[in-house]
Amino acid sequence: MNQEKYNIIGVMSGTSLDGIDLAHLNFEIINGKWKFQILESQTIRYSQEWINQLKIAVGFSESELDQLNKEYTLLLGNTISKFISKYKLEFIDAVCSHGHTILHQPKNGFTLQIGNLPEIATICNQKVVCDFRVQDVELGGQGAPLVPIGDRLLFPKVDYCLNLGGFSNVSFEENGNRIAFDISPVNTVLNFYANKLGLEYDDKGTISSTGNINSELLNELNELNFYKLAHPKSLGFEFVKEIVLPLIEIFEISIEDKLATFTEHIAYQIGLLLPYKKIKLLITGGGAYNDYLISRIEYFLKETSLLIPENKIIEFKEALIFGFLGVLKLRNEINTLSSVTGASKDHSSGKIYDTKK
Repeated sequence: MNQEKYNIIGVMSGTSLDGIDLAHLNFEIINGKWKFQILESQTIRYSQEWINQLKIAVGFSESELDQLNKEYTLLLGNTISKFISKYKLEFIDAVCSHGHTILHQPKNGFTLQIGNLPEIATICNQKVVCDFRVQDVELGGQGAPLVPIGDRLLFPKVDYCLNLGGFSNVSFEENGNRIAFDISPVNTVLNFYANKLGLEYDDKGTISSTGNINSELLNELNELNFYKLAHPKSLGFEFVKEIVLPLIEIFEISIEDKLATFTEHIAYQIGLLLPYKKIKLLITGGGAYNDYLISRIEYFLKETSLLIPENKIIEFKEALIFGFLGVLKLRNEINTLSSVTGASKDHSSGKIYDTKK
């Protein structure tokens, strides 16, 4: 019989390369409904060497990816161990880790998240649930987004959940099914141009707000084929590297103008999804701190109530939900929805590694 309380560590690394998010989580079923607490939490920034490696790994050979996977699994395992030691955490049911996405090509039946090798359980000396995307792709799905089952069960009072991370994605109920998909790149592009100014990111969108929107570039971005596709659909860094950045670089305009134009593009694409809807929209992810981006989203969603939660939920929602996906996997319950990913069936995805033989 499944237990009703779980003591979990959720671990997430996003495509925006902010770092490794770790959250100590408690989950409990009360009267058939899931409740959660985010306790200790921390983001461990990547060294510049790791940022450089992860940025270019999309072009690595198979042998180079194998070596990177081993090194990143060691990094991730040691990072988890230090987190456990720092906060003196005990009686952990499982560490539930997403890993870091390097390649995401579901149309080719392939996705790769490094840091999910079996050795991670030995390194951090814990039961580990990880590698959540591969099974879904094998079942014909996009392998993404995986967060919507958590949106449904952990945030039931919200109409729409919008994440503004490396990419934006949305999750909502429609005719009894959970629907979710990626919308557009966000911080993968904004951070790229902030980096060119010697900044880690554009704090609060201050620089973007000083730029001018280039209407020609904006129109070309909005005409990209991805935006014409029906869901389910998902994005990987390949889209940014091979399509978005080359398009932006054609235009000889200032970085400030590029940031302003791409911010407008992000907000416009979100606005297309929810025009004139009187709904509650929960916004999380690093983009929730980008005041200029939020103001532009508000411009396109005049009828919508934008809800920005406490900082822990903004920053650690994905770690929270991957922790929850791990709990559902431990219970052998559905944690991946075919209505979201396009897989042939709902299923319980992920691999479980245990130090106990």
